Amino acid sequence: MAGGREVERLIDLMAKLPGLGPVSARRAVLTLIRKKALLMAPLATAMAEVEATVRECRICANITTDTFCEICRSPKREQTLLCVVESVADLWAMERGAAFKGRYFVLGGVLSALDGITPEGLRIPELVRQVLEGDISEVILALNATMDGQTTAHYIADQLSESRAALTSLAQGVPIGGELNYLDDGTIAAALNARKTF
Repeated sequence: MAGGREVERLIDLMAKLPGLGPVSARRAVLTLIRKKALLMAPLATAMAEVEATVRECRICANITTDTFCEICRSPKREQTLLCVVESVADLWAMERGAAFKGRYFVLGGVLSALDGITPEGLRIPELVRQVLEGDISEVILALNATMDGQTTAHYIADQLSESRAALTSLAQGVPIGGELNYLDDGTIAAALNARKTF
């Protein structure tokens, strides 16, 4: 242990973060140590504050420091539009696009027989309750275009069959700026199936 037990423990913890392996974690920790006053102390304070205050929004499960997140509290959001996403990361990605003006619902994952994830292990029952009891006119299923994502979307559609809300999904196919020879077969097939009049 070159840096001592405490430093090695910090490196091990950092290496567990997505995108950081052991080498990147070691580099990050060395940078933090070299810039202790500038980076490490404020980072430790910010992490302690987040750890003490962060929670899930009671409506959508977004991350917040209040009972309800800013999106759910905002009177400017279209209350009748509900976008269903797999994770908070997906919600944040949708918000970066700044195109959606409704509310969100974070499932907390997707159904997966291999991983033993059932509807009860996700927030699907809560979603169904919100849609059936609320004034929702459209539910947008913005789930990833994977086998598990599509299975989850079909399951949700089945559960919401009694609802008056329209069920839609994100368009799939060729991204803006995409070149056909760089796209996979599934993306090209989805683009062909979702073609529209020019």
